[in-house]
Amino acid sequence: MEFTFSPDQETFRQSVRQFIQDNWTPPPATARPGDHVTNEAEREYEKRLARHGWLTMAWPKEYGGLGASHMEQLIFREESGYAGAPGGGGQGISMVGPCLMVHGSDEQKRHHLPKIASGEVHWGQGFSEPGSGSDLASLQTRAVRDGDDFVINGQKIWTSGAHHADWFHVLTRTNPDAPKHRGISYFLVDAKSAGITVRPLINMLGDHEFNEVFFEDVRVPAENMMGEENRGWYVATTLLDFERSGVNWSASGRRQIEELTAYAKSTRGRQGRLIDDPGVRNGLANLRIEVEVSRLLSYQVVWMQSKGKIPNYEASMSKAYGSELGQRVANFGMKLIGLNSQRIDANDPGAPLRGAFGRAYMRTVPGTIAAGTSEVQRNIIATRGLGLPRG
Repeated sequence: MEFTFSPDQETFRQSVRQFIQDNWTPPPATARPGDHVTNEAEREYEKRLARHGWLTMAWPKEYGGLGASHMEQLIFREESGYAGAPGGGGQGISMVGPCLMVHGSDEQKRHHLPKIASGEVHWGQGFSEPGSGSDLASLQTRAVRDGDDFVINGQKIWTSGAHHADWFHVLTRTNPDAPKHRGISYFLVDAKSAGITVRPLINMLGDHEFNEVFFEDVRVPAENMMGEENRGWYVATTLLDFERSGVNWSASGRRQIEELTAYAKSTRGRQGRLIDDPGVRNGLANLRIEVEVSRLLSYQVVWMQSKGKIPNYEASMSKAYGSELGQRVANFGMKLIGLNSQRIDANDPGAPLRGAFGRAYMRTVPGTIAAGTSEVQRNIIATRGLGLPRG
């Protein structure tokens, strides 16, 4: 694998940086992830991306995309991650839209794809349940046929952004007597449907990003099923192939290490500048190396996609390593800053680096759980990558 970018790709990288600088206005420091102010800032930026043709740049042209290469998409997401800007990778863009292209009916494509590509509609994912997280196929939310509709009853949990979602893509069980990976069907559900209740789940930072969603006799037209009845699991596994390479972990980690390095250079401890401490210097150097490892793992995933290959355990390697790296960077930042790292209010004038590392320390906790736990990823690497037996 040769990861040298072409002159055209480097020119594109510069144009991405300029676009972000000119168009992304971060929400004020008083805003919180998941709140109305942050959501509006992100939606406005995504509409600007859509007008520029970059919201769905890697989509085929017939579906409203630019038909950009996998490497151009990688560059865009890497620069977005470094700048802390939305990467246009919400549920609709990165998962629902690509899955519709493969499994959706012509009417579903006509109805949903243009609205996703324009940034008009945002989606929430109804997959995980209180007793069905890593073992997703054990889900119990039921959908029962009733004339031209299906009636859905059940509960979903950890639904990111459900309080802002316009639609949900939901896995339900339509045949309770079938083996658990079968008898599952996939539905597109209007979030305004009667019987849907969204309740907030507040995280340890006090932010409202996750939700639990209850479905009580929710009627969904049968035409809103994506793919075949009782074959929804296979639709879902197709969808999961479209999740990101993980380049955002290395990009944001690189930015954080640069901030910590600048802090260590400008801050004095009992023995002089923090940067002059060998332990600090070695720690920063080691993390910088780990960032490059994470970056190359994500590049490998995209390189495989660009060659028409399907990354499997390679994507698990990138996800597990990148999400755990995020925790290691945050942990090092907390130790470097010391007790003041517990001051996490961005408006606190005494909070070093705007309290970013105290918040990151807590925010990275779910990183090794969401989108497949590290344990699940290691099982995939062991069985599919190393050929080890299941044990």
